[in-house]
Amino acid sequence: MSGADCVFCKIVAGQLPSIKLAEDKHCLAIMDINPFAPGHALVIAHEHHPDLFSTPAETVGAVARMAKRIATAVQEATTPDGLNIVQSNGPGAAQSVLHYHVHVLPRYKGDNGKLNWSLTPGDREAIIDMAAKIKGFL
Repeated sequence: MSGADCVFCKIVAGQLPSIKLAEDKHCLAIMDINPFAPGHALVIAHEHHPDLFSTPAETVGAVARMAKRIATAVQEATTPDGLNIVQSNGPGAAQSVLHYHVHVLPRYKGDNGKLNWSLTPGDREAIIDMAAKIKGFL
């Protein structure tokens, strides 16, 4: 998907309507029109980058700062039991729009959100081996 075909690029350009919360020179914060819960917001990079890996670090930082600002406001406005900041990359992570963005998700006990996983102790040696593999790419 190119920027010309991207729904988020069209929203940033004002070609599609949105419910705007805030904007700066790097990103736009809007309400999600398919909300998981009341207060579900999105922070969208102005420039088209399909995922975290292709997005410049400066833009990732700007989106993170805006996400914190929006999360703080959502927390105050909705008083949820918790709040997730979600950024997905690729089909395995259920990324539906290939444009770098972050979800601000108010969470409530019993909301049946699928983002939580159970805490199951891992194999320590396998974790150490994986850490060594990851460190090799840093």
